[in-house]
Amino acid sequence: MQTKGRSRHFIYTDWILIETQFDPEQLHSKETVFTIGNGYLGTRGSFEEGYPHALPATFIHGVYDDVPVVYTELVNCPDWLPLIVIVNGDRFRLDRGEILSYERQLDLRQGLLLRALRWRSPSGNTIDISFERFASLADPHVLALRCHLTPIDFEGLIEVQASINGYPENQGFNHWEELDQGKTNQGIWLQRRTRNSRIELGMAAKLTILGTEASLQVNTAPGYPTLSTNFLAKAQQTVTVEKLVTVFTSREIEAPVSAAREKLAQLPDYVTLQKANEQAWNEVWQQSDILIEGDSTATFAVRYNLFQLLIAASRDDDRVSIPAKTLSGFGYRGHIFWDTEIFMQPLFLFTQPAIARNLLSYRWHTLPGARRKAGHYSYKGAMFAWESADTGDEVTPRWAIGSDFYGEDVRIWCRDREIHINADIPYAVWNYWQATGDDDWMQKCGAEIILDAALFWGSRVEFNSEREQYEIRGVIGADEYHELVHNNAFTNRMAQWHLEKAIAIYDWLVDKFPERATELEQKLKLTPEERSHWQEIVAKILFFYDPSTGLIEQCEGFFQLEDINLADYEPRDRSMQPILGIDKTNKSQVLKQPDVLMLLYLMRESADFPYNEKALQTNWDYYAPRTDITYGSSLGPAVQAILASDLGKSTAAYEQFMQALMVDLEDNRGNTNDGIHGASAGGIWQAVIFGFGGIQLTKNGPVANPHLPPGWTRLKFRLHWRGKWHDFDLHQGKVAQDITRQLEFLQLSLSPDPPSLNYAGDRGQEVGDRSSSLSPLSSPLSSTDAINRVSTHNPNIQGFIFDLDGVLTDTAELHYLAWQKLADEEGIPFNREANEALRGVSRRASLMLIVGDRPYSEAQIEEMMERKNRYYVEFIQNMTSHDLLPGAIALLDELRQAGIKIGIGSASKNAQTVIERLGIMNKVDAIADGYSVQEPKPAPDLFLYAAKQLGIEPAQSVVVEDAAAGVEAALAAGMWAIGLGPVERVGAAHIVLPSLEGIRWADLREQLSNISRQKQ
Repeated sequence: MQTKGRSRHFIYTDWILIETQFDPEQLHSKETVFTIGNGYLGTRGSFEEGYPHALPATFIHGVYDDVPVVYTELVNCPDWLPLIVIVNGDRFRLDRGEILSYERQLDLRQGLLLRALRWRSPSGNTIDISFERFASLADPHVLALRCHLTPIDFEGLIEVQASINGYPENQGFNHWEELDQGKTNQGIWLQRRTRNSRIELGMAAKLTILGTEASLQVNTAPGYPTLSTNFLAKAQQTVTVEKLVTVFTSREIEAPVSAAREKLAQLPDYVTLQKANEQAWNEVWQQSDILIEGDSTATFAVRYNLFQLLIAASRDDDRVSIPAKTLSGFGYRGHIFWDTEIFMQPLFLFTQPAIARNLLSYRWHTLPGARRKAGHYSYKGAMFAWESADTGDEVTPRWAIGSDFYGEDVRIWCRDREIHINADIPYAVWNYWQATGDDDWMQKCGAEIILDAALFWGSRVEFNSEREQYEIRGVIGADEYHELVHNNAFTNRMAQWHLEKAIAIYDWLVDKFPERATELEQKLKLTPEERSHWQEIVAKILFFYDPSTGLIEQCEGFFQLEDINLADYEPRDRSMQPILGIDKTNKSQVLKQPDVLMLLYLMRESADFPYNEKALQTNWDYYAPRTDITYGSSLGPAVQAILASDLGKSTAAYEQFMQALMVDLEDNRGNTNDGIHGASAGGIWQAVIFGFGGIQLTKNGPVANPHLPPGWTRLKFRLHWRGKWHDFDLHQGKVAQDITRQLEFLQLSLSPDPPSLNYAGDRGQEVGDRSSSLSPLSSPLSSTDAINRVSTHNPNIQGFIFDLDGVLTDTAELHYLAWQKLADEEGIPFNREANEALRGVSRRASLMLIVGDRPYSEAQIEEMMERKNRYYVEFIQNMTSHDLLPGAIALLDELRQAGIKIGIGSASKNAQTVIERLGIMNKVDAIADGYSVQEPKPAPDLFLYAAKQLGIEPAQSVVVEDAAAGVEAALAAGMWAIGLGPVERVGAAHIVLPSLEGIRWADLREQLSNISRQKQ
């Protein structure tokens, strides 16, 4: 059965996601959606041939590195995908030529990504091209890619270039140092090392050509080793290109390059590797699959969310955990939150318990970092980081840069105040022990986590002598809209629960493992007085609860805050915090995500206080209407779906469930480009199993009390509990399928020219056999990419707009010297390596990177920014026409002689001074600088302003830029773009040049005219 996605050109079958049309505006979100992986690494769904502004990324677990001063992040590793196809001189790419048919598929059953299309080159040659790739689940160090090429109406030369891109970036920052590269009898290899963490990576690749005679050539251009071949293609004959890649890092082996090369030499062929991968996936799905009948969208989408978690969880490494955005995007910089333990871990606990143990062992390995954080704040024990990376130290950024370029940065208080994670992790540890009975791991690792984190609470609480109760003041609860509250219900009760379990664990250790108990007493300085203190806190902690109604006050004084009716703000497309502002949100009864309700959910399974049916109903009625469930946190909908199901609110439960279920497939929050919503995916599993399946855990094992949504006729799954598998096959009365879905499928089936679905057919058929039979789409794709916004007729160029730095001159050195002088005066270490982090960064942000945590007042910061600028201006005074880059003056003169207007488009506020010192003021007709507009590049404002000053239309303008953001801004403005520098940086431009040296207007005009004709 299959259904059609509402807005994303998607068709959902039971196991396969089918994209029927390429939409450039959804490029980045689709890269996330089509992520593949194997638990060791994840690779975003970028195109093998590349695309303008794409965000290709491969993330390997545990490979973290620092951006100087500001943050630690998961590193974008060398790109193994590049496979360029050149057809009779025309490079294949979806923004060139014409797409006659298109289809992309993600096969969840075997972790296989496929894409097939028919493409007509700018020269008129038609070819069928199909790709497939996978990250082997059978061997995590093996990656495989296959391409089939079938000419339709021509014979000619086809060239294929398969590379490893050694210049990956984390959105502007390259974490890798070049070490070495080379070639072997098997292929090519690359060696890299992270700049600060010193993690070494080795990657190797080989190429096999089937279906024709072709020899391979090797090009070892620095950082971009390439295997290439060319052959004479014949019409209707398929040639297959297979690219196999191996990768290791020094985290798992001492000599990763040698390991990668040796593994590559021993690899079998592509088909053998694919069969092993398929078998490995079969074993995983046998344990983790969920079958739903009666709701075909949910059937696929539930499996999709499970797939994204399964490919993000390490099977072998217990020193890593799952980042909030899994291994699929740059969001949250690969940091680990409470999302993993509370939302994601239950899936693994009940279907892949060894992985659940690995995830919790990560917290044990990172206890030293949690202890360092506690010590920093003068607390005892372990204080877990709100955001964690490889060491367990706090990596939450202290500041966030707001959307207002000239506005103040926003302080992030979670690192200091959102401390409930210190009980959330022990909660997951306890549940692992209850579900598995793994006494060995508990006494070795789990007990230390629970006891050390409990010591923190003993030092964090405050005794209120007037109330004769313990308080926890100055926190952020699960609801993050209130940034400084006292006695948050979620935090206080979870701390109390934690201390109860810590006392129980200590008693268990003394009884079962007395030597380990003594060892931990000494290591943690765990005294009888401390344990007595815990008991007193448990008995006297403050909790605002009305026993007559069951109503819980979220935090002290919450009921006195201004009440907000969320319905008054509908319709809306953003969360309540930016609508109300941070201050008013803090003073209002509006929630980002469930807080009291989240507490009730966590206490629900064991029916611990304050959970009971009356309390659930009362608190649902109060807090659900006040929760920003649509645009607050993505963590909320799945939790509320479970509780609504408990309350018999089947319509609300299903609505909340679907909101969580489709958050990435339909991009309903508009941020899927940042990565998969991992916590929401984990919440989906819990909503199905604990909500709709009604699973309760008893001493005799799990039992079901199902509440299947209307339309669901069957729900089937397995759970692992204390060493045994329990199978559930739940049914309800036979009901008709949703008529809307039936009509959608009928309409799709009866379409006069439906999208081809051949991939979903015979599994034994090879892709090469199918590629030439793909049906064209009902109409060719009409690309909306900005590169096509310029005139498609012979270009009527009236003006050139030049960036300054890197185009006409080079002022980067002067900026560095100015910062260096300032740093020396302040006694702050600074060098050229640290300066790399400042490229493209505003003056204020650059200064904050340099000063780090050093205490400076706002007045001092303003003074230092002014002082640095003064030094820079002083250095500028020494500039002369000799500082113009080669070719600049000759091109400016030629353009003026041809009657072309010349503008400057530079974000610098010193642009006019630089132009004067260079002696070219008489050659410039307009200047757009840092004072001209508010929005910086990649916004198009600066170039649009320059064109307006020149009195010409955007389509009559040519922008010359050396930065990716500048090229993006030019394209967004609907202008022609000339990029100076490497293709990796400015390849989105219409024309890419190494520099202006030797460039003539006549040549540029001819190239632009050729591009125009090709577009027609």
